[in-house]
Amino acid sequence: MSLLTAVELSKSFGPNDLFTGLSLSIPQRARIGLVGPNGVGKTTLVRVLLGLEEATGGEVQRSRNLQIGYLPQEAALDSPRTLWEECLTVFDDLRKQQAELRRLEDVMAAGPANDNLLDSYGKRQQEFERLGGYTYETRIRQTLAGLGFERDDLRRPLAQLSGGQRTRALLAKLLLAEPELLVLDEPTNHLDIAAVEWLENYLREWKGAVLIVSHDRYFLDQVVQTIWEMTPALEEYHGNYSAYMRQREERYARRLEEYQAQIAFIEKEEEYIRRNIAGQNTRQAQGRRKRLERLLAEARLTPPVQSRRLHLQLEPAARSGDLVLRTYGLSVGYVDEPSGALFSVPDLTLTRGECAAIIGPNGAGKTTMLKTLLGEIPPLAGQVELGASLQIGYFAQAHEGLHSDQTLMSEIESVAPQMRPGEVRDYLAKFLFTGDDAFKPVSALSGGERGRLALARLALQGANLLLLDEPTNHLDLAAQEALQSILSAFGGTILLVSHDRYLIDALATQVWEVLPEPGTLHLFDGTYSEYKAYLAAQQEEVAQSVSLPARATPDRPAAVEERSRQRSGLNNNERRRQQQMQQLEHDIEATEAQITALERTLENPPADPGEVARLGQEYQRLQTQLDERMAAWGELAGA
Repeated sequence: MSLLTAVELSKSFGPNDLFTGLSLSIPQRARIGLVGPNGVGKTTLVRVLLGLEEATGGEVQRSRNLQIGYLPQEAALDSPRTLWEECLTVFDDLRKQQAELRRLEDVMAAGPANDNLLDSYGKRQQEFERLGGYTYETRIRQTLAGLGFERDDLRRPLAQLSGGQRTRALLAKLLLAEPELLVLDEPTNHLDIAAVEWLENYLREWKGAVLIVSHDRYFLDQVVQTIWEMTPALEEYHGNYSAYMRQREERYARRLEEYQAQIAFIEKEEEYIRRNIAGQNTRQAQGRRKRLERLLAEARLTPPVQSRRLHLQLEPAARSGDLVLRTYGLSVGYVDEPSGALFSVPDLTLTRGECAAIIGPNGAGKTTMLKTLLGEIPPLAGQVELGASLQIGYFAQAHEGLHSDQTLMSEIESVAPQMRPGEVRDYLAKFLFTGDDAFKPVSALSGGERGRLALARLALQGANLLLLDEPTNHLDLAAQEALQSILSAFGGTILLVSHDRYLIDALATQVWEVLPEPGTLHLFDGTYSEYKAYLAAQQEEVAQSVSLPARATPDRPAAVEERSRQRSGLNNNERRRQQQMQQLEHDIEATEAQITALERTLENPPADPGEVARLGQEYQRLQTQLDERMAAWGELAGA
């Protein structure tokens, strides 16, 4: 049974049709990703489906009493409450039941309890437990930790949080409420990689249906099972994002082949008709002409169209030396900051043709490191050595190199003064700026348009070392795919700061992860997928080392010995964290066993009301202990 169905849906603004004739269905437990170029109408379609905007035509049917949770793209939770208090409002009904249980416990403790009171208490307690009454506070802590909130944030008023934090707070409330249909518009915009990975795992276990509008290709790969491509028609593809990419190319090739075959057939028929319409085969020619006219009127195929793509070329003007970058005892930070260094950097080397990806949480200092390597910020300690014959191109996350009061024409002419006005306009068209767009001021551009203009300027510089800070921010999927293709073919060296794991996985030959807690940079020589597999193997080995006796070194396989040598480079804090989590897991299992035994006793309570009250208090104590241990585990897991 479908949760939501739309038939022949249309939306127009005045004489302009945004989309027409869209039909779709969202079944239970669906995992759907909605993709398409910027401005095609994805958000408008979502709002029409949810009843937040009226459709121009067609019909939307929702199942009775459908519970929907919606995260808008530019959402911000406004409330006078603290973050913790706001999340508690999701469980207001449970908290009322909890208060009633405590009242009954006080009544039983105060005097003799009759069978009706005991029976009422038992039923209420069973229902309270079924609805998650003993775990909801732990769920809140785990959800907030997973989305990147610190413990101190829980008691802060929402008004003191940033816009991105308030968006994450709204997302936390939606996840805790567990609606039947969850609709998320760009949910990863304000999340770092660790929080996005936590959200991926959470949504994979989600019991309801999910509709996600996103430009995060890796996120779509991990979560969705169906892709809706809006062009503005709506086409459905089965599988995740990577499967959609393969199917889209296959579908385009098949349609192009069918179209070309029909064109060849039409030309052949027209030639036959021309040669025979006045000859001996007039009757056959007339019959063919009628059939051809019917085909042209009823079944003529239109040529398949691919979406407009960036025509970007990045070609180094000169070859750099083999050594591109080397550091010695480098410490990154700001001299005038009281906290001093952000992190220390093990001596690193980057050679020509490599791509190093710098990853880490928001605010860890990734952009600061780029600026330190560029010489814009002096290192707190150590030195940076740049190789010979380097021409550096820098793509700034905030596009600081653009001038808001300049036109697009002026921005390109400032980089390439030798280009004529007609050549500038032709060049801008390759970046999807056509017609009068060339005379727009930079201040009038959207985030995605500013990113494309910054790439257009970068491509003219002939750099052989690219420093890219979040280059795919605000770009739609087609632009991301084009940029990835061009960077893959780039003949120089790339230093990349990005949350785009799809791009990192395609390009990176080294991964540098900023670890704020120990204040260091972890270097890994390999791809992002290899790095994730390496971390997973390490976590598994740490867990095994806690629960199993260590084997003698001679008996260990060579591969394990090699991983052990690699593991020696990891910080001790991570090992201690894993050991603490393992101990907490044992404690949680023991507490849960005690609670289960106590529940069996309370199913057939003793006749003494005082004993019943004591058992109830012990039950509450164990539940509090369980909540505390699960909260501690959640904080360690989110660390």
